[in-house]
Amino acid sequence: MTAVTTPASTRFPVHYRTVQVNGLDIFYREAGPESAPVILLLHGFPTSSNMFRNLIPRLAGQFRVVAPDYPGFGQSSMPNHKEYSYTFENLANVTDGFVHALGLTRFAMYVMDYGAPVGYRLALRHPERVQALIVQNGNAYEEGLLEFWDPIKKYWGDPTPENRAGLHFLVDPKSTRWQYENGVADTSLLDPTTWLVDQVGLDRPGNLDIQMDLMLSYGTNVPLYPEFQAFFRQYQPPTLIVWGKNDYIFPADGAPPYQRDLKHVETHMLDTGHFALETHGEEIAARIELFLATRTPAR
Repeated sequence: MTAVTTPASTRFPVHYRTVQVNGLDIFYREAGPESAPVILLLHGFPTSSNMFRNLIPRLAGQFRVVAPDYPGFGQSSMPNHKEYSYTFENLANVTDGFVHALGLTRFAMYVMDYGAPVGYRLALRHPERVQALIVQNGNAYEEGLLEFWDPIKKYWGDPTPENRAGLHFLVDPKSTRWQYENGVADTSLLDPTTWLVDQVGLDRPGNLDIQMDLMLSYGTNVPLYPEFQAFFRQYQPPTLIVWGKNDYIFPADGAPPYQRDLKHVETHMLDTGHFALETHGEEIAARIELFLATRTPAR
């Protein structure tokens, strides 16, 4: 009789949970055995842990995979922006508290878009916890902030109501869909529910101001780039770069500079756009498995 192999997604189903962190309900997705090496997945804008919905079960056989939603995103708490300061420092504070609440002491970090400054701030606080980096269109160098960022930089320099209103287009349905489709050769590979789900979150009353506050706060990440780079040089985390090379938001220019500071870096430029997992999920998953198996020490 031929043996039947049970898929990892069946043996280690995805759990959808909530934990209290700093008085907030933080929603997260988790799969895999608790004893396995941990991968912490940090999402970007304008999405949530939903961007990892296919990657989590794919990796769950070998890893404990954990993906939180930041405050104001996905299923996590969304306090009013007048009562809670939506800054990248606070997103890092919540992520730090989340890691502590789950008892995660060593992990690889998958950082994408907003996840990069959140994760790198976390790395500055606890460098000993970061076993490896997986970087997917996540910036740490000024070379990666090109034309898309010009109106945002204008807002950083002069945060007037007019300049703030000039960024409102970034949360409209057309822009959300554009983030998924731009740079993708075959858009039939894209699941339309992704941008529809994201838009539901953005359209909640009060979320516009949350996103505009975070757009302003993103400017506080750039002065930290030298500190992020110093972390890379000092601690040399093995780093896998899987970058959508056609991304207009975080263009391909942001990937090569990592090689200046990291000795153990493997780079793959993928023929896709911002949300590379939507079109190259299997390739990324396979590269993560191989990379972490060969580049990180056994537990």
